[in-house]
This record gives sequence, structure tokens and C-alpha cells, in this order.
Amino acid sequence: MSSNDPIVVVATAVAVEGKEDQVEQAFRTAVPAVHAEPGCELYALHRDPRSPSTFVMIEKWASTDALRTHGKGPALVALGQALDGLLAEPLAVRTLTPLPAGDERPGRV
Repeated sequence: MSSNDPIVVVATAVAVEGKEDQVEQAFRTAVPAVHAEPGCELYALHRDPRSPSTFVMIEKWASTDALRTHGKGPALVALGQALDGLLAEPLAVRTLTPLPAGDERPGRV
């Protein structure tokens, strides 16, 4: 894999009990700024219906360089500040290499 290959990120945040609405709003506030970042192909917020305090952001970046830039960018810095004190545990971030299979559209994020 080269630094020009796409990369997928799954970030999971668990809100402190009673802070779920604030966590959701912090992510929603960050979304438009992240969407405008170069190389952002997907930045989509989800909530676990079985665990309403759990939020999952599924991201796709055009390259590891784009992801690296995002990691240092103002939108992520502001999100980190907004989430300060609202999470029950540290943000869990997994970086994944896409392995497309089958049909192009349903076989790739």
C-alpha cells in the first residue's frame, strides 16, 4: 500500500451517561468542516441503536497523506476540544486498508 491509496477509518466514541446529545452535537458541528477538507471522501456519523451512548464515525480518505492532514487540522482539533469531558473512554480509532471484493459498488466503502 502506498501513501496515495485510499484509507478507511472507523472511530468509536462512547459518551458519558447523560452527555449523549452533547457528543452528537459536537460531531454534527465538525462534519461540514471535515467534508470540506481535501481528500475527504466519506465522513459519516452513526449511532448504535443497542447502545445509544456509542457513536461511530466511518471515514474514507483519498490517501494516508489526506488522513494525516486531517489529523492535524482545525476541524479535528475543535472536535477534540468539544468532546473534552464528554467521553466515558478514550476515542477508539481503527485505520483500515480497503480490500474491495465482488461488485465495485457494494464491495467497497
